[in-house]
Amino acid sequence: MRKYSLSASLICLVIALASWGAKGHRAIATIAEKHLTPNTAKVVSIYLKGENMADVSTWADENRDKTTAPWHYLNLPLGLNHEQFAEAVSKQGNDNVYSAILKVEANLKDKALSPEQKNESLKYLIHLVGDAHQPMHVSRAEDKGGNTIQVRFNGRGTNLHSIWDTKLIDHEGLSNAEMAKQYDWANPTQIKKWQADSPMQWLWESYQISSELYADIKSGQDIDEVYYKKYIPTIHLRIDQAGIRLAGELNRLFTDIPVKVTVTLAPPPPTGQTNVSEVKLEDIKNYIGKEVKVKGKVYSSKDIGSMVLVNLGAAYPNQMLTVVLKDSAKVLMNQIDDKTITVEGEIIVFKGKPEIVVTDLKHLQIN
Repeated sequence: MRKYSLSASLICLVIALASWGAKGHRAIATIAEKHLTPNTAKVVSIYLKGENMADVSTWADENRDKTTAPWHYLNLPLGLNHEQFAEAVSKQGNDNVYSAILKVEANLKDKALSPEQKNESLKYLIHLVGDAHQPMHVSRAEDKGGNTIQVRFNGRGTNLHSIWDTKLIDHEGLSNAEMAKQYDWANPTQIKKWQADSPMQWLWESYQISSELYADIKSGQDIDEVYYKKYIPTIHLRIDQAGIRLAGELNRLFTDIPVKVTVTLAPPPPTGQTNVSEVKLEDIKNYIGKEVKVKGKVYSSKDIGSMVLVNLGAAYPNQMLTVVLKDSAKVLMNQIDDKTITVEGEIIVFKGKPEIVVTDLKHLQIN
């Protein structure tokens, strides 16, 4: 739906490397939120401008480009011991998940950075800690982290990387809320131990698991219930560890930051008036940054996991407006094709195209 500047092959690779899928990343973020200190929770809320951690947990996947795509994984040969592994990671430079985590944590400690820079760095950290705990994100370059190892699961073709991103999690059948509750099982002793570990240790653990996974799979293999039952506890462990460790990193970064909140109350609009302007779809580009109400026909839509992209006025890439359905608003995705809708919200710009993000059903009406 959105126009990216990446080549087709890179786009495919970026999509394929989307770690844990939306459910896994949201579970990690939700677990982390439960283990934040009160002061850290306030700082996180300020930096995220009121959004919760689960809602921004997939932002880093949705906003990848050629520069940041390598931040999500680490490629290494098999057979390294711990010392060789640490040395190899340290020699790789700045374009991997290890260096990216260190970079964004340094940004969050830098008092000179703007609120926007802190916002972006925090969203990266929330996501990348999850990536570091997905075993197939610390794996071999020659098979693109298992993406070229073809297998079958539930009667359909897939690959080893996708099995660990989403397929085993989806097979379990839990909702996002159920995942966050059932996966958050660590006791105080485990929490203390996990939070004392460094990012290098997180990655070493993923490397050890991926080494086992490579030894336990053959191209063309059918992934059965035996495989699922063997490895779903590993997924529980890695997601819980990611959430607990993310909370630990944020507490170290933010617990002692003084929180100053200034609230400015705007006067209410005069009775019978509203700050929302009703505008024509063809004039939408003249209202960037403003709250509007606009009507248009749906020409195409696409579900990309964490959101549904809806094109008004024309099909992609010639749309006049993209409506982004998130959270509870996603339930409308199967009801609006070829319909005329009225949507209300602030006009923003993404890749040169006007957008309205809708998270509440009350801001969209099917005419």
